[in-house]
Amino acid sequence: MLIPVLIGMSIITFSIVHAIPGDPARAILGDKATPEAVEKIRTHLGLDQPLYIQYFEYVKGLLQGDLGESLITQRPIAEEIGPYLAGTMELALLAMGIAIFFGMNLGILSAWRHNSAVDYTAMVIALIGVSMPVFWLGLMEQWVFAQELGWLPSNGRIDPRLGFEPITHFYLLDSLIKGDFYAFNDAFNHMILPAVALGTIPMAIIARMTRSSMLEVMRSDYVRTARAKGVSEFLVIYKHTLKNAFIPILTVFGLQMGLLLGGAVLTETIFSWPGVGQYLVDAINNRDYPVIQSGILIIATLFVLINLIVDLLYAAVDPRIQYGKE
Repeated sequence: MLIPVLIGMSIITFSIVHAIPGDPARAILGDKATPEAVEKIRTHLGLDQPLYIQYFEYVKGLLQGDLGESLITQRPIAEEIGPYLAGTMELALLAMGIAIFFGMNLGILSAWRHNSAVDYTAMVIALIGVSMPVFWLGLMEQWVFAQELGWLPSNGRIDPRLGFEPITHFYLLDSLIKGDFYAFNDAFNHMILPAVALGTIPMAIIARMTRSSMLEVMRSDYVRTARAKGVSEFLVIYKHTLKNAFIPILTVFGLQMGLLLGGAVLTETIFSWPGVGQYLVDAINNRDYPVIQSGILIIATLFVLINLIVDLLYAAVDPRIQYGKE
């Protein structure tokens, strides 16, 4: 289903993007440009062609691995978007790691101590986490931890005074490759606040799903049998219960990771994080059609691939699931 999903996404994105009010040629040249100059740039960029011709030219380039060129910078999008995409992926991976660690443990603790004060407290924390708007939480983090306490930086990916030159644009990985642990520490400190803000809602969703799935499995006969045999409660929870409750939780992992990649715009804006979300917002403001189309298509591709990987992992988690067999 990956191919038809991406084809449908490209058609929808192309149609919506070209419905945005405003003329990209006018955005490039400015409001004082003459009509002749505007028409000349429109012809040069192919914007005077019918929409179906523009779409097929775009698809033709995609099939050749060409994402096109930015109308504003005149640079290939494949080269330009790389650092922004790496920034978003690095932030999303750390945010997802925080969400999985705290969300799963909150859910497990809540299910283990069902209907106790611990259960209610954990679910209140999860409810607060899913209810807090990202923009509010980000601003509060900046005020408390950056401005008042001065513990962490409030924006950017790394201190520009370090003169750090990335290799892959994954700053944590690049600093380790170079053996620059000061840069690693600085880059990690810059990631903490935006990652916590971005990971709070997925953490709450994972906690609630883990609790629900665990409670369902804990009522099973084999769990009661394990307890009757004297198996320690730790092994009952983490070996027998969690493993068999993991498929719904794994599904949430995939969905939330895809949403983090595509939904980090607010977080990136608040923390001045140079990610693909902020890159696309700037492209929308500039009516940069190729950048918008290619950026959204890349995010959609990653989303679909993540969910494909999750589907394949089902068989690894549960041996009863076998693909390609009757």
